Amino acid sequence: MTGSNSGVGTWGKCADVPQEQKAGWASFVKSLAQMTGDLSSMTAPPWDALSLSISALRLAEAERFRVEDHAVTIHLVILSPVSLTEFPAYWCEHPELFASISEGQTEQERVERVLRWFIGTLKAQYTTRNEKMGSEKKPLNPVLGELFYGTWPDVNGRGETVLVVEQVSHHPPITPQTAYHIENKKAGVSLQGHSGQKTSFTGTAINVKQSGHAILTVQPKNGSAVETYLITLPKLRIEGIIWGSPYIELVEMSAIQSSTGYTVQIDYKGKGYFSGKAHSFKAVLTHNGNGNGNGGNGHPLQTYEGQWTGVATVGGPKGPVFLDTNIAKEEVIVKPIEEQDEWESRRLWEKVAKGIRTGDYDTAGKEKSRIENEQRQRRKDEASSGNGWAHRHFTHVDSDPEYQQLSAMLHDKLTPAHEDAYVYKGEQQQAQAQAE
Repeated sequence: MTGSNSGVGTWGKCADVPQEQKAGWASFVKSLAQMTGDLSSMTAPPWDALSLSISALRLAEAERFRVEDHAVTIHLVILSPVSLTEFPAYWCEHPELFASISEGQTEQERVERVLRWFIGTLKAQYTTRNEKMGSEKKPLNPVLGELFYGTWPDVNGRGETVLVVEQVSHHPPITPQTAYHIENKKAGVSLQGHSGQKTSFTGTAINVKQSGHAILTVQPKNGSAVETYLITLPKLRIEGIIWGSPYIELVEMSAIQSSTGYTVQIDYKGKGYFSGKAHSFKAVLTHNGNGNGNGGNGHPLQTYEGQWTGVATVGGPKGPVFLDTNIAKEEVIVKPIEEQDEWESRRLWEKVAKGIRTGDYDTAGKEKSRIENEQRQRRKDEASSGNGWAHRHFTHVDSDPEYQQLSAMLHDKLTPAHEDAYVYKGEQQQAQAQAE
């Protein structure tokens, strides 16, 4: 798509931008507006755009990236000290909701628990960085083969939850993909998925289409047969670029499809210019044996609505509380850096992260460049030898049969009938890989 200049002239309205940086900000926005193609070929899609916070303008390094034939330099963009490879941990910052899914007594109760857990992940995934750093910052761009391991301990008998993440692709034309596996064996719940992003600029905002999907597997505690749930990923719209305070809104729809026939269609709405609440959603639960039998197009069994950053209710705004996302979250526990593998995120980026946190941006920039240059050389060496990078924990498959089965039940023309996947190799291969 070709960017539009609409809205570029309004950059001066962003009163939060320091006066001495306004010219640079205007130049950056105009550069975005003139670009064509997928912005995901930026250094760390789509977070370069997210990172344009005002405090950033004074502090950080310049990032250079290429989109089609356009070479563009983003000046003074601050970095987050966290790699994008750590982001799958946001799926489970409410481990008690994840573990409790299998405790549902009926198929409908379990799909409602899946919905409650999923909505509970959104605030952590899409607004946590605004709360911690004032606005979105650019995560460190993962290198191919980068790893992240973490756990949430057994509390009150819920079982330990284990996270394994691997960066499985990196450079275009392949969309960079992060694969992850989360499992609580005692609870009988596991999640496997992968994600990437394709981004485009509209003139006033950045649109992000997330690629990939997740498959949740549940062994109900009451002895019922194993259930699987397809979770599609919502699209994002990054607002506030022109005004210098980027934030994320979820847009359009995503879905949860159960192997038991239950479908949840989730509609996301942002704050309107004159009215409405930010971060709003409405979810509709149907069953393929209900109504006209068209899955998400059947008569509603129940609705759930509210703000995915706040309180959601059942059956309408005055109904009983379905979820309060302000409940305390639990951050993932990670081994000390000195005990980590050289490919693990926090060890790999240790000096870069330290430089960012302490304001030593010279060291952070040099270390970041060193890592990236080493990666470029590694890719050249692999190309010369004909030996590509081997994944440690995941096996790529061109078509995911579980996805194919569940997506067919959605009857959603916007959901592809086939999609590739990265299948977790299992604990034995993980232990062997970590020992090597």
